Amino acid sequence: MTSREIDPGSTRRQHILTDREGTEALLALGANLPGPAGPPRAAVEAALERLARQVGPLKVSRLFETPAFPPGSGPPFVNGCASVRWDGEAEALLARLHDVEAALGRTRAGRWEPRAIDLDLIAVGPAVAPDPPTQDAWRGLPPDRQRVLRPDRLVLPHPRLQDRAFVLVPLLDIAPDWRHPRTGRSVREMVAALDSADREAVRPIR
Repeated sequence: MTSREIDPGSTRRQHILTDREGTEALLALGANLPGPAGPPRAAVEAALERLARQVGPLKVSRLFETPAFPPGSGPPFVNGCASVRWDGEAEALLARLHDVEAALGRTRAGRWEPRAIDLDLIAVGPAVAPDPPTQDAWRGLPPDRQRVLRPDRLVLPHPRLQDRAFVLVPLLDIAPDWRHPRTGRSVREMVAALDSADREAVRPIR
């Protein structure tokens, strides 16, 4: 497993990555439609470069090709994950992600739709937001309700994290030992718990 670093000031890369303060925030990226930055892979790369300028140096996973969800809903996605040291509010980081999405042509017409770019805030260290009961409720939502309901506030960790091979497999590259603050399971353990067919469908492309 490999990861790489993206730093807007590469001449100071090691100093910044070592000394930057804050909590490790985990981000997921994906695209399966062409947009202003080009085809999906170019869009993800462009998002990473913009994020590095917006939020600071990133540790970045390999990129992967994954089937669209639900099956048959669109062309395959290019997916990856990144981490950044963040010392501000989680909502402020989410706003930066939304700014990058808007610059790269993201629209929001429906859930689980094809998209030119998608950026998700997956976790911020051990933070649980807005509170443990709310996180537990969204995490336990039945699949048929997931399709029609959307939280009206930021929920951390992302309530679908444990179900998504296209997030968990890339996270193995950069944060294999991060533990879900409500379930206690590490990224390694959550990947192991996935259906083998779901894991194998996430194929590295770099």
